[in-house]
Amino acid sequence: MKYYIVDDVLSIVKILNRIIEQKDLGEVIGFSTDAEVALAEIVALNPDIVLVDLLMPVKDGISLVSEVKKLRSNINFIMISQVSNKEMISDSYRAGVEFFIHKPINIIEVENVIKKVAEKIQMETMLSGIKGLFQESSTVKTRTIKKDPLKDVKYLLGVLGMLGERGTKDILAICEECLIMGKPYDRQTIALYCNGINEDVKMVKQRMRRAVKKGLANIANMGMEDYYSEVFQSYSQLVFDFESIRAEMGHIRGQNYSGGKANLDKFLEGLLIFSEMNC
Repeated sequence: MKYYIVDDVLSIVKILNRIIEQKDLGEVIGFSTDAEVALAEIVALNPDIVLVDLLMPVKDGISLVSEVKKLRSNINFIMISQVSNKEMISDSYRAGVEFFIHKPINIIEVENVIKKVAEKIQMETMLSGIKGLFQESSTVKTRTIKKDPLKDVKYLLGVLGMLGERGTKDILAICEECLIMGKPYDRQTIALYCNGINEDVKMVKQRMRRAVKKGLANIANMGMEDYYSEVFQSYSQLVFDFESIRAEMGHIRGQNYSGGKANLDKFLEGLLIFSEMNC
């Protein structure tokens, strides 16, 4: 892995550089204490991972991440911050940040977070290579090999502990129709499905939300037990948004009443993306 470090405090840059070198996590190919300078260098050097401070003068970390992502969408970002403001953290994730490292710097946390992001990059690279091999041979094998279109969807629903829920049958039926017909999911998909089975849209959505809420509760519990677990990191934000997961964790801890929201559109889109990724 190749790294670039951005922090307006030089001592933090040196600490992170030393951790990366001593733990043999890769190579630091550049650093800057100025976000404006960093922007140009990151685009030019194209590192695998950028460690960036959230609060910096002139240009903050969120702005830097957003601008780089427009030019280099492949670069992964780890945010460094002592801020606990939920809105700023949410903005960071929306901008494209993968993980947070909290100040003051903890060596074990830095090493664990960097390894998780590095593993994610390596897995994506491997999957991309495998997909390329399959695409090359697809003209020969497409007609002879027929994959169950719902195999990966069922796998993810099983991971989330949702296969026994009533609403899961509706979720599977909708995904099957989209995958077989080769059409994307949109806001009219559920209504069309309900017309086809002659059921009330509100009733169907209600039981689907109950199923999704069950999955949200299960993934939130996983995250509370081990935030860095492979299952939680791989699948949590694919089908749920960060705010809902945090709210559900707070509900489980007794910090709020309602918990996270079951976003059907986000959930169904995520399932279909997961299936297509594994085609």
